[in-house]
Amino acid sequence: MSLLTICGLDELASHSTRGVTHALSILDPDWPEPVAFRAFDPHHRTTLQFHDVIEPAPGLILPEVGHIEAILAFGHALARDAARGEGHLLVHCHMGISRSTAAMLMLLAQAHPREDEHKLFDRLRTIRPQAWPNSRMIAFADDLLGRGGRLTAALGRHYARQLAARPDLAGPMRRAGRGREVDMGLGMARS
Repeated sequence: MSLLTICGLDELASHSTRGVTHALSILDPDWPEPVAFRAFDPHHRTTLQFHDVIEPAPGLILPEVGHIEAILAFGHALARDAARGEGHLLVHCHMGISRSTAAMLMLLAQAHPREDEHKLFDRLRTIRPQAWPNSRMIAFADDLLGRGGRLTAALGRHYARQLAARPDLAGPMRRAGRGREVDMGLGMARS
């Protein structure tokens, strides 16, 4: 793919004329299809629905290995289509910060199996500087892609970097049930 985009729902409409050829939508369960896609040119699209959580809680659907397998299957199809010509991949979730950045990271790791994990996170930050990938999704991808824990370790360093730049993120992330991710970042910052 020649263009890679990550965005949130409120940004979708601004990408309707950018020649998106492939879209991966990650929405909360029972969330309606985004109306903005009606203005897009024809494209290949996959929609997955699960909550942006890392711990079980009543009424919430966790990301599961089947969701990650579906993202990686999307990546295989994407690679076949990309071999035929240029394209524009758009990955979105509600805010464009967690589920979508985790999905883009795993698609990058899949497309570049020999690339160092830190370089993959550098690429991700170039695409979406505010990235805070869902750690549960990354852990599944780490296993499925045979990265031997290296994606998860690099994720901790990524969190440390994000917290160094924005220490104010720690409180909201903890309140959102993502304290384990904050602790990963803080642990890496100390080491």
